[in-house]
Amino acid sequence: MAEHLPLDLPEDPKLAGNITHFARALRKAGLPIGPGRVVDAIAAVEAAGFTSRRDFYWTLHACFVNRPEHRTVFAQVFRLYWRDPRYLEHMMAALTPMVRGVQEDRAPQAAEKRAAEALLHGADAPAPNQPEPGEDEETAIEIDASLTMSKEEKFKNLDFEQMSTAEMEAAKRMLARIELPVDPIRSRRTMAAVRGRVDPARTLRAAMRRGGEMRDIAWKAQRPRWPNLIVLCDISGSMSQYSRLILHFLHAVSNAKGAGWAKVHAFTFGTRLTNITRHLQQRDVDAALKAAGAEAQDWEGGTRIGRCIEDFNRDWSRRVTGQGAVVLLITDGLDRDDPEALGRQMQRLHLSTRRLIWLNPLLRFDGFAPKAQGITAMLPHVDSFRAGHSIASLEALADVISRREDVGEKDRLLKALGARI
Repeated sequence: MAEHLPLDLPEDPKLAGNITHFARALRKAGLPIGPGRVVDAIAAVEAAGFTSRRDFYWTLHACFVNRPEHRTVFAQVFRLYWRDPRYLEHMMAALTPMVRGVQEDRAPQAAEKRAAEALLHGADAPAPNQPEPGEDEETAIEIDASLTMSKEEKFKNLDFEQMSTAEMEAAKRMLARIELPVDPIRSRRTMAAVRGRVDPARTLRAAMRRGGEMRDIAWKAQRPRWPNLIVLCDISGSMSQYSRLILHFLHAVSNAKGAGWAKVHAFTFGTRLTNITRHLQQRDVDAALKAAGAEAQDWEGGTRIGRCIEDFNRDWSRRVTGQGAVVLLITDGLDRDDPEALGRQMQRLHLSTRRLIWLNPLLRFDGFAPKAQGITAMLPHVDSFRAGHSIASLEALADVISRREDVGEKDRLLKALGARI
């Protein structure tokens, strides 16, 4: 039931002014909000009232949110601005963890950093290693950073879910430059070549055209054959932040020239399977992902991995997995369906592909163990099990995607699973 309690509004008691400032914060955090939406939001709140927190939240949500990926950011900004009387302290804590006694070991929630930056834009945090006012500058401590990780390396290893708005934009630019090359597959078919093996048929045909006189020898070489890349990307609530950036990466791969892939087929899944291949073929990345988001109606919903893989095996496998396709499965493996059915569908998918690689953001944790039923059912049926939570993890994927011997963390986790059983 909704709480019929007065809200703890920020310092300025004027409702219209607070809604305007709230809309500016949302726009700073990445939501496309113009003046028309602000006017509509003020009118909607005046009509609906704001004595109920739940009604007030959903009234503003209806006016400002029109994409599934914006829900988390809206929820964080709303919580910080309207619901928490100490919202300023929480925002400062998200940017500078040592402010006002907030412990540094508290990991910010999804989109919290972007929400804090949006509400505190223009407020400069204290620069590290700077002397306090009145302190002698000669007493400032100098730190030898020769053996520390560079800024770029730290950024590449930063978790996608903990990135700020500016960091996400920088990450998208870096992901667009990463290549995903693949080696050709050996084929029995041949083609004419300058050198290689002797082509007896072409040599004899040329000689017959000259009355049996053999002047030149024709040569042939193996014709290169390129595989398809199949991507199955989880867009459920626990994967939404990773999926958005990985789809930026896949858009760059599908539009890259000379990368070697015959074709890139992309599918999203949460509670249902959606083919977004044609959308990623658009040159403009924003238009492509907007169209893909409109096509996939289950963003940030539940997860039914087994059912969606079954749909892929039944409807799409024979169409797209021929010619030695490579499959990238991007999911955290947290599934509530029958694990035995999930295992059977994973085995069928594995048998129909040349190589099945699983990218799991949960591998970012040092103590990760295959405890979930979905993970234990899927793990034996993949060729490689790798992390997929940062720019560095995707760069590592590009280095090993053509190495048949690469298994990532699969063997280690299977041993841990066997020891636990």
